[in-house]
Amino acid sequence: MIKVTVWNEYRHEKSDEGVKAVYPDGIHNCIKGFLESDEIKVRTATLDEPECGLTEEVIKDTDVLIWWGHMAHHEVPDEIAVRVQQAVLKGMGLIVLHSGHHSKPFRLLMGTTCDLTWRDGDRERVWCTNPTHPIAAGIPESFELENEEMYGEHFSIPKPDDVVFTGWFAGGEVFRSGCTFIRDHGKVFYFQPGHEEYPTYKNEYVQRIIKNAVEWAKPTVRRDELFCPNRTVSPEEARKGGK
Repeated sequence: MIKVTVWNEYRHEKSDEGVKAVYPDGIHNCIKGFLESDEIKVRTATLDEPECGLTEEVIKDTDVLIWWGHMAHHEVPDEIAVRVQQAVLKGMGLIVLHSGHHSKPFRLLMGTTCDLTWRDGDRERVWCTNPTHPIAAGIPESFELENEEMYGEHFSIPKPDDVVFTGWFAGGEVFRSGCTFIRDHGKVFYFQPGHEEYPTYKNEYVQRIIKNAVEWAKPTVRRDELFCPNRTVSPEEARKGGK
């Protein structure tokens, strides 16, 4: 059983009737709906809950955290962002969606501005550029999203471990749309499609990618603390196999 927490700032759905029409129960509940299964247990958390719904207890009970944010990155307290960052370093998986590239936890983990270029909606073709990656399982060579917010290069992130998907837009722009990173004991996947005005999370391939990403990002190691232990054996003992 993989324990997933889907975090959503949950502001657009309450303030914009067009977004509410697309996601009447919120983006977080849409994602929960297609993820939950006998193998995946899902809880949700939102910005306006105490501690943003991400208490120490919730984080400790989360194998993979999915993060969607856009208009209220600045409202996430720094201590919550650090809590998420530290949990990833200790082994929790993190999936960052769409405008979450500017979220505090993602920026902390990347160590860069994570800036990019953007403009309003356009047709996007998502190309699978690493078909052997586990996150690409069951995904065709490419698939099309009729409307999606254009994100373009340069995307100011560290060099990814893998670029699993590359987005091409009808205006000619390209973007590293699906990138993976290892941060200490944790795995991070950034996935670009998911603008709140469009039903992107109802697309079968987008859903499959997120499901695959949960399986990929689940912890293989989970530390209680981060530490740098002092090796107590002498060089001579080490050469002899001493402990």
